[in-house]
Amino acid sequence: MAEKVCAEADIAVDSPMRVVVDGTAVAIVKDSAGVVHAIGDTCTHGDISLAEGFVEGDALECWAHGSKFSLTTGKPQNFPAYEPVPVFRVEVRDGDVYVDVHDPVPVD
Repeated sequence: MAEKVCAEADIAVDSPMRVVVDGTAVAIVKDSAGVVHAIGDTCTHGDISLAEGFVEGDALECWAHGSKFSLTTGKPQNFPAYEPVPVFRVEVRDGDVYVDVHDPVPVD
């Protein structure tokens, strides 16, 4: 079940935001096209909050060691990370952002 995490207006473009949904840390990102994404907030390489990182195109880069994770698939795009982070379903409804952490998007 999706839970309300914030208002869409609270999310700045290309500026990650950390939220906790039902005990799961999630990085919320609005990309330059205005699409809202939700991915696991913890880098699989160094246990670092990805919301403290940088948005580069369609990826979120960990500030500590530079691993980039796809906002749509969660897959790392470079080393040192080699394990993906989960991607969660996002819905923007009536100006609010809802995330479902109980049914992650499958990674191909």
